[in-house]
Amino acid sequence: MIPNQLEDRLIKFAVDVILMCKHFDGSFASEHLTKQLIRSTTSVALNYGEARSAESSRDFLHKLKISLKELRESFVNMKI
Repeated sequence: MIPNQLEDRLIKFAVDVILMCKHFDGSFASEHLTKQLIRSTTSVALNYGEARSAESSRDFLHKLKISLKELRESFVNMKI
């Protein structure tokens, strides 16, 4: 997969999550979880964009690891 394709997929994922979150009820728990889910999913795409312009291989890997952590957080949030 070329870098632009991955970035586009991560952006689409974030947009899909935002659109999905509009359908949850307004309870405290739903609001709390959806806000955090939106933050973590959008962060994945943003951090990947930063990684693409990293200054070194170590910097690139570090930023990709941050993206992976945000993906894991998003996954757990969705499971809850």
